Amino acid sequence: MISRGMLGVLAVCAAGWLAAIVERAEIPLAAQTRPAAAERQQTTKEPASLGLGRPATAAEIAAWDIAVRPDGKGLPPGRGTPADGEPIYAARCASCHGTNGKEGPNDRLVGREPRDGFPFARDPSLIKTIGNYWPYATTIFDYIRRAMPSDAPGSLRDDEVYGLVAYLLFLNELIPSDAAIDATSLPKVVMPARDRFVPDPRGGPRPAQGPAKRQ
Repeated sequence: MISRGMLGVLAVCAAGWLAAIVERAEIPLAAQTRPAAAERQQTTKEPASLGLGRPATAAEIAAWDIAVRPDGKGLPPGRGTPADGEPIYAARCASCHGTNGKEGPNDRLVGREPRDGFPFARDPSLIKTIGNYWPYATTIFDYIRRAMPSDAPGSLRDDEVYGLVAYLLFLNELIPSDAAIDATSLPKVVMPARDRFVPDPRGGPRPAQGPAKRQ
């Protein structure tokens, strides 16, 4: 049997234990909420750098800055003739484009037909070549130097590229067999399709508009 006195003592002890438990529980809760509020007050600063990589050197940039524009700007020193390019083509290009640039299996490079009009949009079966579709002779140089041959792009010397361009232009009946191609003469070669390409004005600055007319 438990007396009323003992029950009172037990009740007082239980109340004390409960108060201690609640007090201990509040301490970590308060400790967790205070830093979160402090962090919200601080301004987060991003690092100036992620610490990855390094700035490219001038030599590394120059190695990739080899674009040749349609007007010939960017063409390097050098020179080549169809006779110079013929053995290079046989050794580095013929396996993909055929002995005469017509046989494939990759893109056909030589061909002038159709010589009249420009019906490629109306007849998708027509094969586009350097001789009937390419708009600028200068960008032939750019593409070959940058991307060919496909198994070793960038491996050709500038004189070799000039020779290949001269040989392909000769096969397409655009220059004579004794012509020499360099940074001066190549921009002067007028491709048959040059006038078929026009600048795309989309995305450029809009022309200024005059004042609105009153009704």
